[in-house]
Amino acid sequence: MKKKKQSNYVAAGIAIGTAIGAAIGITMDNLAIGIPLGIVFGAAIGYTIKKKVGNR
Repeated sequence: MKKKKQSNYVAAGIAIGTAIGAAIGITMDNLAIGIPLGIVFGAAIGYTIKKKVGNR
């Protein structure tokens, strides 16, 4: 059960990162770059939070 909860942080990070990346992509008139960058940054943030929570 603990692994399932921790994986939610990565999924939430990807979802938030995709939204932010889409907004940046629309601003730059290039969604093809904004969305993947948002996914990468969101996954990195979610993984970092997962590691912090997992050490408790």
